[in-house]
Amino acid sequence: MSVDIRSFDLETEPEEWNRLVDRAHRSNPFYRAEALALQATETETTVHALAGFKGEEPVGLFPAFELTKGPFAAVFSPAPQSWSCYLGPVVHSMSHLKQRKADRRLRSFVDGCLEWLEDACSPVYWKVTTAGIDDLRPFTWNGFDVSLQYTYVVDLEDSPEAVRDRFSSDARRNVQSVPDGVSVTVEGPDAIDSIVEQVATRYEKQGRPFHLEPSYVRALYDALPAGAIRPYVCRVDGEFCGGILVLESDDTRFRWQGGVKLEDVDVPVNDLLDWRIIADGIDSAATRYDLVGAGVPAINRYKAKFNPRLETHHTITSGTFGIDHLVERYEQAV
Repeated sequence: MSVDIRSFDLETEPEEWNRLVDRAHRSNPFYRAEALALQATETETTVHALAGFKGEEPVGLFPAFELTKGPFAAVFSPAPQSWSCYLGPVVHSMSHLKQRKADRRLRSFVDGCLEWLEDACSPVYWKVTTAGIDDLRPFTWNGFDVSLQYTYVVDLEDSPEAVRDRFSSDARRNVQSVPDGVSVTVEGPDAIDSIVEQVATRYEKQGRPFHLEPSYVRALYDALPAGAIRPYVCRVDGEFCGGILVLESDDTRFRWQGGVKLEDVDVPVNDLLDWRIIADGIDSAATRYDLVGAGVPAINRYKAKFNPRLETHHTITSGTFGIDHLVERYEQAV
């Protein structure tokens, strides 16, 4: 029996889709129905929420976004400029299957999703960024190009003291205690604007485009379950100095936005923020803190002080020569 692919209507079937998200391995809040709908609205794309089933047993999920420009269509997961950490295919547990059967099931699921999207969208370009599966062979067998991307992950499966002892000497010194007049707390949605605007200012100084709108982040905060997005804020004498937006799944905290390098500030703002996020994660039984990226040497020097391990994820592409440049111009314009 092959894997059957079903497209979910996120307006009428959000609860059923979200139950599948909750059961999927390596999913995150961006997979939830309410987040997918907001991503589609924000990026002016059409979302296709695909699920694979073997009989009644769920096999995996593959949310994808269709972008149409003139006569051309492209498929993305996540949507372009939606600022999702990772999306693409995720699977439900296959640990009970022998390798041969697991290989067949994964290939049937991926093949089925690709065929569905090809029939529905006729895309000339595809781009998928995923951390949901390790076996990317079904994509290469379908002619896709697969490239490695990197991120740092801090292991939280230990006591706070043991985790801190693995930090670099300067990081340990910076987080030993919070200086007088300094507070690091989880705040509400009112803090989102300050964090996002601080990131936007940093991008502007570097001459780089940044199109994440605070209103979009606030909409995600309101739509997702409580605690899925946590605005961590550092204040000095009551004044905002820095913040990090943390995205939280069952076992992983994601350093989603914020943590901007600060100038002319004597307080180790980002060290204190990251340490509070790590300590809270340990208290909540999270096992991983994904620092979301390890591809910029200047930023890597900061992230490496927390003694993370290097992990990989993948970008999967396919398309007509030249279409990727059209897509790049679109992403810079939106």
